[in-house]
Amino acid sequence: MSVLSTAPGEIRVIKRNGDVVTFDSDKINVAIGKAYLEVEGSQAVNSSRVHDLTADLTEKVWTTFQRRLPSGGTIHIEEIQDQVELELMRAGEQKVARAYVIYREKQAEKRKSQQADHHPTLQVTDENGQLQPLNLSLLTATVSKASEGLDNIDVQAIVDETVKNLYNGVNISDIATTMMMATRTRIEREPNYSYVTARLLCNELLADGLAFLGLSRDTTENDALATFLKKGVELELISPELLNFDLKQLADAIRPERSNQFTYLGLQTLFDRYFIHKDGVRFELPQLFFMRVSMGLALNEENREQRAIEFYNLLSSFDYMASTPTLFNSGTLRSQLSSCYLTTVPDDLYGIYSAIRDNALLSKWAGGLGNDWTPVRALNSYIKGTNGKSQGVVPFLKVVNDTAVAVNQGGKRKGAVCAYLETWHLDIEEFLELRKNTGDDRRRTHDMNTANWIPDLFMQRVIENGEWTLFSPSDAPDLHDLTGHAFATRYAEYEALAEQKQILHKKVRAQDLWRKMLSMLFETGHPWITFKDACNLRSPQQHVGVVHSSNLCTEITLNTSQDEIAVCNLGSINLVQHIKDGKLDQEKLAQTIKTAVRMLDNVIDINYYAVPQAKVSNLKHRPVGMGIMGFQDALYKLNLAYGSAEAVEFADRSMEVISYHAIQTSSDLAVERGAYETFKGSLWDQGILPLDSLELLAKTRPEGMFDVDRSQTLDWDSLRAKVQKDGMRNSNVMAIAPTATISNICGVSQSIEPTFQNLYVKSNLSGEFTVINPYLVDALKARGLWDVVMVNDLKHYEGSVQKIARIPDDLKAIFATAFEVEPRWIVDAASRRQKWIDQAQSLNLYISGANGKKLDITYKMAWVRGLKTTYYLRALGATSAEKSTINTGALNAVKPAMMAAAAVEAPVAVDDGFSQAAPVPLACSIDNPDCEACQ
Repeated sequence: MSVLSTAPGEIRVIKRNGDVVTFDSDKINVAIGKAYLEVEGSQAVNSSRVHDLTADLTEKVWTTFQRRLPSGGTIHIEEIQDQVELELMRAGEQKVARAYVIYREKQAEKRKSQQADHHPTLQVTDENGQLQPLNLSLLTATVSKASEGLDNIDVQAIVDETVKNLYNGVNISDIATTMMMATRTRIEREPNYSYVTARLLCNELLADGLAFLGLSRDTTENDALATFLKKGVELELISPELLNFDLKQLADAIRPERSNQFTYLGLQTLFDRYFIHKDGVRFELPQLFFMRVSMGLALNEENREQRAIEFYNLLSSFDYMASTPTLFNSGTLRSQLSSCYLTTVPDDLYGIYSAIRDNALLSKWAGGLGNDWTPVRALNSYIKGTNGKSQGVVPFLKVVNDTAVAVNQGGKRKGAVCAYLETWHLDIEEFLELRKNTGDDRRRTHDMNTANWIPDLFMQRVIENGEWTLFSPSDAPDLHDLTGHAFATRYAEYEALAEQKQILHKKVRAQDLWRKMLSMLFETGHPWITFKDACNLRSPQQHVGVVHSSNLCTEITLNTSQDEIAVCNLGSINLVQHIKDGKLDQEKLAQTIKTAVRMLDNVIDINYYAVPQAKVSNLKHRPVGMGIMGFQDALYKLNLAYGSAEAVEFADRSMEVISYHAIQTSSDLAVERGAYETFKGSLWDQGILPLDSLELLAKTRPEGMFDVDRSQTLDWDSLRAKVQKDGMRNSNVMAIAPTATISNICGVSQSIEPTFQNLYVKSNLSGEFTVINPYLVDALKARGLWDVVMVNDLKHYEGSVQKIARIPDDLKAIFATAFEVEPRWIVDAASRRQKWIDQAQSLNLYISGANGKKLDITYKMAWVRGLKTTYYLRALGATSAEKSTINTGALNAVKPAMMAAAAVEAPVAVDDGFSQAAPVPLACSIDNPDCEACQ
């Protein structure tokens, strides 16, 4: 109750909520007037008799209290209402008095009902700064709506947890955040809470976005499309060309309910990094985001509304997702939609700094970079122009490193670049040490990636225990462009010159250099291992150039030169969305690919090119890179263990279907739009498809050094004939990218990766998120094994099920985590996919108990199995600290006789066990927010 002083002679009124206000006789006048209106109807409004009686009765009530409180004071609101009743009765207005009594009773019942809906003590501060009772019914309704269609959600528990974390006077805008905190902490017990949290977040996004657009809270995203686009154009954030679409037709196609598919991590990622914003307000709503991207990709289509809707349906259903630059920039004023740029750095000062300038310009608009530094002369090489000696490659790479830090992709993510160097380069040994934390820091690059570009001849020398000679490219310039037998022949000639001491060189044992490569890879994660000859001998474009490097993430294999910067446009099929009734839905997959390849091809013409060499290259060759994600999820749906022959076979057959329809679609587009400029003379033109190009590589390998499965199931002869007859729209069609962020958006496992852990905390630029394997939870529920104890066991064993005794062996095999899958299965599955892909795949290798022998075997196997590239090495040492003195593997174990009881007596909703649970293990650097691969 408020305590206010009363001025002499002033009468104050105590309201029912305890507030004290000045006596206002007008309110008595209004109340009596309503009573007359109830009895006499609308005629009372203009009745002079009623007007006079009301004024007279109001005066009598006021006079009564003045007489009672001549010096002023306070009275309760109920006393005033009692006096009004009494005056009505005295005036002989019994019917009106009765109406007034009934009105008071109704209001009392209403207040009683409202009191049940409101918290007895907690008040919230509304938008106008006024205190209002906390509306519990509204909280319950909000959580209930967010839980619709989801099992095992305890609505009341969420409400109770929310209230427990509120304080008196809390801003109403903070209640939603508190609700989300209450739900997100429960994700580890029940994965469906992730969807609840996402829906609560979506409510807030809609409220903020609609308010910014000046629309009411009940406006649908369908009705908001036109306003959103006009606002975006007005703020110079969206291309005015989007306003020329038939917005009514597009608005009708928007499906707001699809936002219910988001997990919390997925929607938060979009909110933090993708939605268009102004002055800190994200006014782009989730489905408007997908429509904006789709419209941007349909700009040049003949029936662009129809195509935009087709693209929207593919993206918003999560059947396919475009790459991050496309999602960032499609439909904006600067539509830089491509993911990757590959450059070759020439051996002169002007060219070197021009390449670094190009890096900066390309990075500014969210492009990832791969630089080929092999042409740059080595340390101590002769410089004719100055009659001096070169400082080699390393000092320039330091500048590249600092440029990547300075130009951070428009402030949206860190600049990212990877430098490639061939294994015969005289600076290779120092190049291997660039990421070390010791040594001269002026010759270290802590922020950029590095990769070895290894010719087959070097791998042969390693296996044969031969010698290897290092040269400066200023003395052996043509090695850079040679592959296969031609490289081996010319290399031998340079070795003969070296024997005669005619050129700068250094001899090393091939195995010693290989060991140093693997040692640095284990110690620093770099340089990655990539194979020059596999990339070139299987390249469809070898008739017009050479692949000198891969890209930032090792999945792109395109030609580069001083005149051409290779560009690739990426997107990924969500494989798990194409599993139906326990098998691959080939009909749906074919339709998805048909639309996806068209979207990717459109990027080439719409794209903004920061440098002219990129535009020349991309329009001439038109490469695209369609990949996959959710491979592990698909295996879960098929009940297959990643480490199994069946999973390898599924990798083979699924990629065959994807390859077939991707090539067929590009050929269909060639009929519609024309073949790419350099098609004639390509492997496509010769009727050599990716599967056939394996033979080109096999012919250059010694016996026993090439072992790749050649099986096939589809009608490839017909497709070969079609491609030769109709041509190809794109020089390259497939590449499997890491998909770390877009897989988060879709709520699936990234790319072709095995599950990292079944329960862990994922850390990225959007914050920290509990990630639990929903397939594992469902499998354990089906067997009555999912309970409080199981969650604690998963935490203790860092997301692994292998040491939890009560989990059956078949589930242990299916839910083995990345470090529990033997590397050979990862390599074999990649090998089966690689035979169908015209580019490459971002392949992380996980090795538990890593040592030199394991690394040696794994990377040699990758080469023998025909892989073009590998990506990060994720290694766990052979020893690790014990987490407990208990070594029986029985921590929190439940005896068999107690299992059934535990499932009943300790349900997931019980708080006691969870509130005391151990912290969820934090993921390793694979989820480091500074790691470009995780963005």
